[in-house]
Amino acid sequence: FYVFPVFGAKAFTNDISPMLMFDYASPREFEPTIKQLGVGQHPHRGFETVTLSLAGEVAHADSQGHADVIGPGDVQWMTAG
Repeated sequence: FYVFPVFGAKAFTNDISPMLMFDYASPREFEPTIKQLGVGQHPHRGFETVTLSLAGEVAHADSQGHADVIGPGDVQWMTAG
């Protein structure tokens, strides 16, 4: 899972609000597989995530059973609690 902070060296410093994380996932080709890819379970408690898909698809599922796939030009806004 290749995600990089857009603000580089300033990410997670006092120069940028701790309320904002802005990451970029560069385009990648994935060979067909039956293996599940992604980052696995990780917490998003108490904040909002916004995902934009410029090309390809992004699949997301949460621990409550909600799942969605977004495609080119789609936006997903998630309120985590």
